[in-house]
Parts: sequence; structure tokens; C-alpha cells
Amino acid sequence: MKTLVSILTVTAIAFVCSINTVNAQKVYKVKYESQADLKVYVVKYESQCDLKVYHVKYESQASKDGLWYSVKYESQADKKVYYVDYESQADLKIYYVDYESQAGWKNSSKAHLLKH
Repeated sequence: MKTLVSILTVTAIAFVCSINTVNAQKVYKVKYESQADLKVYVVKYESQCDLKVYHVKYESQASKDGLWYSVKYESQADKKVYYVDYESQADLKIYYVDYESQAGWKNSSKAHLLKH
């Protein structure tokens, strides 16, 4: 019985940790499309986006999807992003929000793009 409880406890903890796993939130803006992991287009209206983004001031604040911290060096980034000129070129459409609490997915089917 103790073994079963231990197994269930470990399984539950692993499940909770996997839910709370933060995907790539440290980003670096590259100069050339060929350097990018992700091509991003900034839309005009929230209803058009896949992800609502808020840029945080400190790395420790990048605690959930949509909270991006811009790093100084490419080697520090989880994802290198290139901002495209046209929506049709983008892997991910983002909309910048005014408040941290607004950040997050509108189209979670694109969440795989930010995984390591």
C-alpha cells in the first residue's frame, strides 16, 4: 500500500511540474531571418494574435508563456526571434499587451513553437 501511495505521489508531482513548465521566455532579436528560431509578426488587434506578449524588466518575471524577457546576448536566449514584415511570413502572430496579467495564449495550438 505504501508503495502504491509513493508511486501515485511521484506521478502526481511529475504531472503538476509538467503543467507548470515554463517554455521559452528569454528572447533575442536577430538581424537576419536565417538566424531565427521563430519568425514573429506583430498584429494590430488582439483578436488576430496567437500569443499576447508583455515584455518584463527582469528575467525572473518571465514565469509564464507570453512574458518575454529580452536578453543582451544570443547565447542567453531560449529562442531567437525575427520580426517579419508580413503576416503570411510568420510562424507566430503576437500582440503586445499593456499589463503582465493579460499575457498568454489565444491560440494554444502554437504553444509547441516556444518549447525548448
